Formats: sequence, C-alpha cells, structure tokens
Amino acid sequence: MQDLFQLGDQKTYMKAVTSADFAQFEAGLVHPVCSTFALGQAMEWASRLFVLEMKDADEEGIGTMLHIDHQGPAFAGETLQVVATYKNLTGNALLCDISVHAGERLVATGQTGQKILKKEKLHRLLTNKPQ
Repeated sequence: MQDLFQLGDQKTYMKAVTSADFAQFEAGLVHPVCSTFALGQAMEWASRLFVLEMKDADEEGIGTMLHIDHQGPAFAGETLQVVATYKNLTGNALLCDISVHAGERLVATGQTGQKILKKEKLHRLLTNKPQ
C-alpha cells in the first residue's frame, strides 16, 4: 500500500440523479428524489478514488464504515458533486469526510471508512476460511 495523500486532499465524483436513484422499496416508490441509499453508494465511490491510487496490485479495498447525514433533496436530472476529503490513514484504514452538493445546495455530509487488505486475506475473510 502506498501512502500518497495528506490531510485535506480531495477526490471528486460527479453523479447524475436518475429515477434508479429514487427512494423505493418492494412496496413501491417512497419519494421521487435521490435516496439515502444511493447517496451512500456515491459517497463510498468518491472515497474509493483514493483507494484505487493507494492499493498495490495484490491488494483491494473494502468498506468498513458509512455515516450519512441527509440534509436535503436531490432531484432527477441534477448532478451531484460528491467530494471525499482525506481525513486520516491509520495503518491500512482510511477515513474520509464526505460532502454532497447539488449546485449550491447541500444534500448530505458524512464519513466513510475503508481498509486496504491483501487480496488473499480478503478472500479468506469473505469465504469464511481460517488463516
């Protein structure tokens, strides 16, 4: 793993809101706005942009934490600017602060956590095989 970043470095992901992002469950549509679930996926991707540069060929990232404070709606056709800010790296654990805006309007804030592990170790963990 490469430690390439410093406190305050940022990665930005732009995401267009579509009807696939709406708040809906098996019972149907709840609201025709971007769901907290869809925001979480975009927030994790923004922080993963750091991981993609940090991990070595024999490593992979895995999410460890996601916190979302949904502040306001995002509507179909709007473009979300999802900004991940590098907060710290402790060992192999990356923590990022996240902000999401639709234009000037704040949609969400939060944090993500990811760990960078050897692919072999991650495979063992995900297949529940002892070391």
